[in-house]
Amino acid sequence: MLTVEFERLGVQPGDRVLDMGCGAGRHAFELYRRGADVVAFDQDADELSAVSDMFAAMRTAGEVPTGAEADVKQGDALQLPFADGEFDRIVAAEVLEHIPDDRRAIAELARVLRPGGTLAVTVPSWLPERVCWALSREYHEVEGGHVRIYTAAELAGKVAAAGLRYDGRGHAHALHSPYWWLKCAVGVGNDDHPAVQAYHRLLVWDIMKGPWLTRTAERLLDPVLGKSLVLYFTKP
Repeated sequence: MLTVEFERLGVQPGDRVLDMGCGAGRHAFELYRRGADVVAFDQDADELSAVSDMFAAMRTAGEVPTGAEADVKQGDALQLPFADGEFDRIVAAEVLEHIPDDRRAIAELARVLRPGGTLAVTVPSWLPERVCWALSREYHEVEGGHVRIYTAAELAGKVAAAGLRYDGRGHAHALHSPYWWLKCAVGVGNDDHPAVQAYHRLLVWDIMKGPWLTRTAERLLDPVLGKSLVLYFTKP
């Protein structure tokens, strides 16, 4: 399930791409399939070990173009271990809302992006996130949880202040917003609740089958109910 539109980001085979805060690796894997030279970066060593194993499995299965490279790197978003201008593209998906000093993290992203390079930043959208916070303190008041709710203007302003040009925005995953509202209502960790299990089955079916009806409904609902906000930038 991808949040970033790679065509809009301008990803090309051979681009050096940083997936900052890669988590389980969903964007890194697709970048690798597209022939990018990918670095999956995260603080979590266990997540990175699983991502590295998947990179190896993809190579073995012949799922990546000849010449494509992929690696993992553990570190701190506030002090990225990369040279100035090292990357052609950067993805920072669902990570800035976890970082208290987000301005410093954004400055690091801007530093390691080359002039002319592009950045995609995704965070939870304001309205769906406000509903989650209103329904459940458990949702965000946990170690490593969400520390803020962004408006599009706030996030665009912070990235622009780091010297990047704002190119536009999108929204994604409207069908996932009700799922999280439901989890917040019955208990974030209560995955055994019948309603939660039923909605989860619906989401899995939708992801696997991609039926016209739900795909069309999500596209129409995304601008209002999309769980994720995606902003795109270019470094002059």
